[in-house]
Amino acid sequence: MLAVPEMGLQGLYIGSSPEQSPVPSPPGSPRTQESCGIAPLTPSQSPKPEARAPQQAPFSVVVAIDFGTTSSGYAFSFASDPEAIHMMRKWEGGDPGVAHQKTPTCLLLTPEGAFHSFGYTARDYYHDLDPEEARDWLYFEKFKMKIHSATDLTLKTQLEAVNGKKMPALEVFAHALRFFKEHALQELREQCPLLPEKDTVRWVLTVPAIWKQPAKQFMREAAYLAGLVSREDAEQLLIALEPEAASVYCRKLRLHQLVDLSSRAPGSGRLGGRRSIDSSFRQAREHLRRSRHSRTFLVESGVGELWAELQAGDRYVVADCGGGTVDLTVHQLEQPHGTLKELYKASGGPYGAVGVDLAFEQLLGRIFGEDFIATFKRQRPAAWVDLTIAFEARKRTAGPHRAGALNISLPFSFIDFYRKQRGHNVETALRRSSVNFVKWSSQGMLRMSCEAMNDLFQPTVSGIIQHIEALLARPEVQDVKLLFLVGGFAESAVLQHAVQTALGARGLRVVVPHDVGLTILKGAVLFGQAPGVVRVRRSPLTYGVGVLNRFVAGRHPPDKLLVRDGRRWCTDVFDRFVAAEQSVALGEEVRRSYCPARPGQRRVLINLYCCAAEDARFITDPGVRKCGALSLELEPAHPDATGAPPGRREIRAAMQFGDTEIKVTAVDVSTNRSVRAAIDFLSN
Repeated sequence: MLAVPEMGLQGLYIGSSPEQSPVPSPPGSPRTQESCGIAPLTPSQSPKPEARAPQQAPFSVVVAIDFGTTSSGYAFSFASDPEAIHMMRKWEGGDPGVAHQKTPTCLLLTPEGAFHSFGYTARDYYHDLDPEEARDWLYFEKFKMKIHSATDLTLKTQLEAVNGKKMPALEVFAHALRFFKEHALQELREQCPLLPEKDTVRWVLTVPAIWKQPAKQFMREAAYLAGLVSREDAEQLLIALEPEAASVYCRKLRLHQLVDLSSRAPGSGRLGGRRSIDSSFRQAREHLRRSRHSRTFLVESGVGELWAELQAGDRYVVADCGGGTVDLTVHQLEQPHGTLKELYKASGGPYGAVGVDLAFEQLLGRIFGEDFIATFKRQRPAAWVDLTIAFEARKRTAGPHRAGALNISLPFSFIDFYRKQRGHNVETALRRSSVNFVKWSSQGMLRMSCEAMNDLFQPTVSGIIQHIEALLARPEVQDVKLLFLVGGFAESAVLQHAVQTALGARGLRVVVPHDVGLTILKGAVLFGQAPGVVRVRRSPLTYGVGVLNRFVAGRHPPDKLLVRDGRRWCTDVFDRFVAAEQSVALGEEVRRSYCPARPGQRRVLINLYCCAAEDARFITDPGVRKCGALSLELEPAHPDATGAPPGRREIRAAMQFGDTEIKVTAVDVSTNRSVRAAIDFLSN
């Protein structure tokens, strides 16, 4: 908690035990230089957390935007028929052999920084620009994970375009979201001309589950800037966690919409060539036919056939393998309504498909020189994009049992630029290189062996498997029956084979939906229609504030002793709101009461701290850091009926940690009126 000003502050208690006090920290405390003017009212005496059903805002249609690292798209469904999911129109342009139900996450801005285009249009226009002209345009691609990797993310964080120029990340994301908003609303207007514009749409944005609160807030701020919703109607925007969305969608699937990797024929390269999961569950189906009550109960609750084959309480893992990250979540199916309970906090890491692209770039650096690749990217950015497109097309055809070599086209600009920079041609560079599994073909292409291509996958694929194995080793994750492999990268035959080989021997059934690349997008629509489907989540971190407790000799460190007005206090005590890995139900509240230090005070600010450990005692402990601030905006206090000045005001704050975002509400106890409350995770 921020330091309380020393002037005009008196202790105030609620409850019978004065073990905690609002007395300020002494000079030299890590909180001394910060000011908030607030006194806590005995946080340890807070009421027991209680669950409260979240209120639903009225809406006619849910539009979900799956904002991915490599590709993005939107889908929608109407409240009158929530499970009829409409995919966005197919996009013009694109690559041969690739489904166009999404578009590349590519943004093109003019040299002046104005929006020009997004997706295939942006990529193709940038490709056709004159090389000298292209150097002035701002082209952004695969920029989503910059938000996750930024350790000091703020609203002023900058993103670097391909040409090296920078602009505020918030504007870049807002441009992209505004593009999807306009396309989605146009399509809705064409389908339903009579659909009212105001308060009609509930928007859903997908983010990785491993994203921290600042990144989630950043996406919300970008949505405000893009005009998806206003701050006054914040409840019309939901943040959906990607593996959760996939889980919500998978629970609706029928058996014929799933593929069991353990039953595929050796050498099969594509998803459609494998046997569906129907036959794998015949024995389970026969068993459950003898206990029809369980099966009927779940089907009537709206879950698909697969879940009817599972018993209530069964556990499964969803591995969302996307362009930037692998995101893992563990859910348990609950009766009677088919709700979901998270069993372990979301985990994962930066092991997405872009890792394969990075490995290819490093391979080019070994052949042609890292300095040349860096110079080429900087001076010929459009040609570099061409090269990455060519590699992406070949990457999609890679498979564990492919026999023939793969040819990758080098742009003429690359060949010409290399000759001018180095004084010899690329064929000479390949002959001189120590990389013997990449040759120069007679057609003027890089010729790469299948083994070499598969090797590019290995660091990323190994990271995914290691994360899954580490998760399965947790005591909370026992008796798991299924692993759902979802996300764009899960389309890769290389990844599918590696996961099945590594985990199939454990008795884990690895299952892939037929529309694996659209699982998250469709699930986000369903989540927007019924956000209460995930009933219990695990807190990823421990959150709390700093307070003063009565000093106890032998229990508290001497350096934390503060003597004030004859009383002995222990400073910097970590008052925990919620612990890491603690189960928190949707709508469950943690309450604290606070008192402004001055009668006329209009704003109260409290520092929030977090850590990965569950047992932190002080806000100065290793690993504990300031992560945000709780702000309370107060109305002016008025004299009472006798004309006496107002007395102490108690502000009761209620925080919810069981949703996809941490939420807070507050009430002025004396007037029973709501107080404007917010948590800012981007102010650090």
